[in-house]
Amino acid sequence: MLIGVVSDTHGYLNPKVPELLAGVEHILHAGDIGDAGIIAELARIAPVTTVRGNNDRTGPESLFPEEVTVELDGWNFFLTHEVKVPKGPDDPSMETYRKAGADVVVFGHSHIALQRQIGTVLFFNPGAAGKRRFKVVPSIGILKLELGRVEGTIIPI
Repeated sequence: MLIGVVSDTHGYLNPKVPELLAGVEHILHAGDIGDAGIIAELARIAPVTTVRGNNDRTGPESLFPEEVTVELDGWNFFLTHEVKVPKGPDDPSMETYRKAGADVVVFGHSHIALQRQIGTVLFFNPGAAGKRRFKVVPSIGILKLELGRVEGTIIPI
């Protein structure tokens, strides 16, 4: 199963994104949506699970939850906007993800793509899919779910 991962669109969906997400079976948006129309556009590609970000304080975007856990193809995804990535598997912050039964933690906020395995949990930030900010190249992610394995790819836009 292929999962598209998007974050930090800030009201702008690059026209390349739908093409890059062609073939995914589900999309996760990790907040700072900026315009609920973006979720509607992504939903034309595949079902979407989304959370609000720190900039989604008003309008329809503010109605999305701050965090959600969703099961896809036997894997539990903990979706939120802002995460302080734990230093290791014994970091006290890991307890939140253990309690949620998370196999993968998907987040955004920093605009910096990251993929890091910590113990049994994969932390995945696709970077920011909106307009270029902070000298960071916009990007999205793809998660490939296989038997016993999740493989992430960051795709520059």
